[in-house]
Amino acid sequence: MRDRNISSRLFDVFIYLVMIFVFVITLYPFLNILAISLNDSIDTVKGGIYLWPRVFTLRNYEEIFKYSNLTNAFKVSVLRTVIGTLLGVLCSMMLAYALSRRDFIARQLFTLLFVLTLYFGGGLIPDFMLIRKLGLINNFWVYILPGLISVWNIIVIRSFIDGIPFSLQESAKLDGANDFQIFFKIVFPLCMPVVATISLFVAVGQWNSWFDTYLYASSREELSTLQYELMKILANTTAGQSQPIRQLNSSQPVNMVSPESIRMAITIIATVPILLVYPFLQKYFVKGLTLGAVKS
Repeated sequence: MRDRNISSRLFDVFIYLVMIFVFVITLYPFLNILAISLNDSIDTVKGGIYLWPRVFTLRNYEEIFKYSNLTNAFKVSVLRTVIGTLLGVLCSMMLAYALSRRDFIARQLFTLLFVLTLYFGGGLIPDFMLIRKLGLINNFWVYILPGLISVWNIIVIRSFIDGIPFSLQESAKLDGANDFQIFFKIVFPLCMPVVATISLFVAVGQWNSWFDTYLYASSREELSTLQYELMKILANTTAGQSQPIRQLNSSQPVNMVSPESIRMAITIIATVPILLVYPFLQKYFVKGLTLGAVKS
């Protein structure tokens, strides 16, 4: 028994060391990026910055926020993230609910048709032609409608709904409830773990998206998103590489900034807002990730 306790403790110590190692190598890149973004640009060129800034400054962020369209782009990104997440999750939930109904005769056929879209796609040019025919070019809804339904999300949600006893729906049906009442009063509340998980995935995708802006809305500055604007700033600073460059919005050789510092500051600006959402969804997110882990 004593040898077993010693072995168990050694195993626990090993597990803790492995987890600490994983934690360090996971957190270090973010801390390094944060330190460089808060360090003086000229001093950053010297290198040797790891976990904390050597010469603390907020000038890198000040230079980025001097960009004229950044505030409006931030508003557009927030708006598309909120609307896209709400509508995307709601539509995916309703479709997954329909496909999970056992009394839906053609559910296997429709499921097969949806799954086929994961393996075959029309390509970029047909997508662009379709969006142009629909009149979505330079339209805010081009951020919402093309990605409204995700087959992968539908499959995940349907798998979760399949784990809910169908007798609950049958009982509600006998009590006179229609499909909308069953969905919103029974199925939807029980699906909160998977809803939170899918919401996080959809929100991250909407927040990080910039290529659709480049393709469909680049000619309208008021529809530009934060990620697209940051990408343009990043493209303007990559030419200098490790050499200091002039102030972004001035021809005067003062307040010089380095491309590396600007890149790191842009990374923090693009990452932190979506990270702030995760703590509110963590409880449901963990439950959603364990979907199917235990079967009774």
